[in-house]
Amino acid sequence: MKILHLDKNHPLLIEQLTAAGFENDENYYAPKDAIEQIIHQYDGIVLRSRFKIDKAFLDAATNLKFIGRVGAGLENIDCDYAKQKGIKLIAAPEGNKTAVAEHALGMLLNLTNKLSYVDKEVRNGVWKREENRGIEIEGKTVGIIGYGNMGKAFAQRLKGFNCKVICYDIKPHMGDANAQQVSLDYLQLHSDIVSLHTPETPETHHYVNKDFINGFAKSFWLINTARGKSVCTDDLVDALKSGKIKGAGLDVLEYEKSSFENMFTDNELPDAFIYLISAENVLLSPHIAGWTMESKEKLAQVIVDKIIANFSTDRKASKIEYANSIDQKEEKWHTGSTNNNTSQNYNQYKNHQPNQYNQEAYNKKILAGVLAIVLGHIGVHKFVLGYTTEGILLLVLGLVGYTMCIFIGYYMLLVGFAIGLIEGIIYLTKTDNDFYDTYILNKKPWF
Repeated sequence: MKILHLDKNHPLLIEQLTAAGFENDENYYAPKDAIEQIIHQYDGIVLRSRFKIDKAFLDAATNLKFIGRVGAGLENIDCDYAKQKGIKLIAAPEGNKTAVAEHALGMLLNLTNKLSYVDKEVRNGVWKREENRGIEIEGKTVGIIGYGNMGKAFAQRLKGFNCKVICYDIKPHMGDANAQQVSLDYLQLHSDIVSLHTPETPETHHYVNKDFINGFAKSFWLINTARGKSVCTDDLVDALKSGKIKGAGLDVLEYEKSSFENMFTDNELPDAFIYLISAENVLLSPHIAGWTMESKEKLAQVIVDKIIANFSTDRKASKIEYANSIDQKEEKWHTGSTNNNTSQNYNQYKNHQPNQYNQEAYNKKILAGVLAIVLGHIGVHKFVLGYTTEGILLLVLGLVGYTMCIFIGYYMLLVGFAIGLIEGIIYLTKTDNDFYDTYILNKKPWF
């Protein structure tokens, strides 16, 4: 497969793809129309945010099978049209979630303790203590809007602050041990601090506006490390002036160009932006929350792993390698190890044989299927597949069924048996490959 790289990234990206058998071309400077003339030669492209991938570009890319975006968001790609054409979209939110979470926390601590402001005062010979008392996070309620990779990473880093963390997401069942999922009304009623971690979509455009802000019961601190266009800057400034928003940490601004490389097309600054750059309770950074030395490597590695897992000649083996290597890579990133032997990595991919993939899927499929039919009402099959939460739920349902009065108990047991029977039949009738993809690799918890 031929891959065209449109932006410079960490060298490991091309090195490891080459070692895995992909042909890689680099074109970092040609204009978009020139790329459109040659894009039909390529099976995949890898980029950051150099230009928009629109319908015209996708029509010219007659052989394109995937688009790899070295970053989290896909707003610069016509995703719906790409999917219609069967083009797989690959992003890497796992790669910079730590950077974003730490940056958001840093902004919050800076704001609540006035660090940037008092630093300037001290440098100018001003030494004020009482006037510059800070605010503690302990005992506060932090509301996270958007609880995907970034939101979860931010919540994890709040664990040591002895605060209550709640989250809102349009998808159900997103909460975890670090944050309780709640309704938006509940979040607005209780939050002292709000952090945005939402993608850029039509639904999130100016999500934070006058009505949203006024819906909060208390004044609050706002952190936005997501997308600039999610906040209506004019309404934000009004809220800062009124005190409804106590302070704002903004890594992103709605004035940014889609490339994220700069902001304004002319030298005229909007009035709202002029206020932000002069406000003492506003902290700004140039869209660098996910921009660390470590995240540059992580983002590239995630894209490499996903491309190989989906498009390597030995796809089954690659899926096993990708699934099994996540924890190892996280550990390497956490410990700061930078040893990178590409030929060794490739040999690991190559040495996995398809029969290993099939054997694991077959063994678990048979075991989980039989147990689901026989003991599904107490969730034994869920524990076999590693679904602890769902297993406990069925176990409790079964135990309660055995101990309740006859009518209610029989009904609860019947529900448990029905769930087990249906899931057992589904497991046993799937192919080994489908079972592996659905229940082992992608961890689909029900049916």
